[in-house]
Amino acid sequence: MLPFLLNRFRYSFLILLGVVTVVFFLFNVLPGDPARLTMGQRSDLQSLENVRRELHLDKPMMTRYFLFLNDLSPISWLKNDKLDNQKYHFWKISPAIKQHFLAIKKPYLGRSYRTKRDVSETLLEALPGTVILAISAMFLATILGLLLGILAALKKDSWIDTTSIVASVAGISMPSFFAGLIIAYVFGYLLHSVTGLSMTGSLWNYDPITGPSIAWQNLLLPALALGVRPLAIITQLTRSAMLDVLGQDYIRTAYAKGLSKFEVIFKHALPNALNPVVTAVSGWLAELLAGSFFVEYIFGWKGVGKLTVDALDKFDFPIVMGAVLLTAFLFILINLLTDILYSKLDPRVRLHS
Repeated sequence: MLPFLLNRFRYSFLILLGVVTVVFFLFNVLPGDPARLTMGQRSDLQSLENVRRELHLDKPMMTRYFLFLNDLSPISWLKNDKLDNQKYHFWKISPAIKQHFLAIKKPYLGRSYRTKRDVSETLLEALPGTVILAISAMFLATILGLLLGILAALKKDSWIDTTSIVASVAGISMPSFFAGLIIAYVFGYLLHSVTGLSMTGSLWNYDPITGPSIAWQNLLLPALALGVRPLAIITQLTRSAMLDVLGQDYIRTAYAKGLSKFEVIFKHALPNALNPVVTAVSGWLAELLAGSFFVEYIFGWKGVGKLTVDALDKFDFPIVMGAVLLTAFLFILINLLTDILYSKLDPRVRLHS
């Protein structure tokens, strides 16, 4: 088990390092002066020079790259003159050696050009909205996908089965942002008087008199739009797996013992058909966390996605870089935890890794 874990951690670290490297060099070759974006167009030359030194823009590209890695790393080599710099919150783990010391600190992603706030704090404020949206979309897709897949398998070759297959193919082929536009227009605009749902809205409503209140109804449409593709895939996987299981001998034996159809399906057939569904759910959860950008923007849902699109529109590159790195980290972390879970459930995974 230990070699398997070390191998997975090594691959995850190399992937994350590759993402960090691509993000750094990609955003450092874009046009525009970060110092002027930070200070504004009317700043004086002395202030611009000070900001350039603070952002290490006066240093060679590779030096800036290693300083960027040092800022991101939880274990960093710091100078004593950083003690008064509030961007670092650290614990010393070595004595000072030639004005340097080794420390454990939180990753530093820089400051927003527009708000001057710490990027980490800004992203952590927006992250719960994205997590709630992704989990809700996955929950909705899983429940509906299982029910539709079971129904299609039980009604094989009927109009219900044909309709579910056609709808699944359409759902898989439809990008989330396109589904979001259609769902917002139909249910939030055309049928607003019937559904009572709005085209845009976030989890919290703010009233100047009563204060903040949770608006769960605003979660339904973006969760449905984000869950369309995993819903279609889970439906097809459940149908295929159920058809295989329903033809097994132990299912016929269960019917011969006098068990009801409900007991045979949900106590015997479904548990044995869930393996491919579990695989799809774990993989899609990570993708939904990373793929909610345009859905959040379409529905005005306050999360990392909407924050990133707004920042990109205003050339606030530290926010965009931080959001990309945070999304990549979550994606890698979820896949790593999924691999560990598989290794616990099926020892053959460790043997073939």
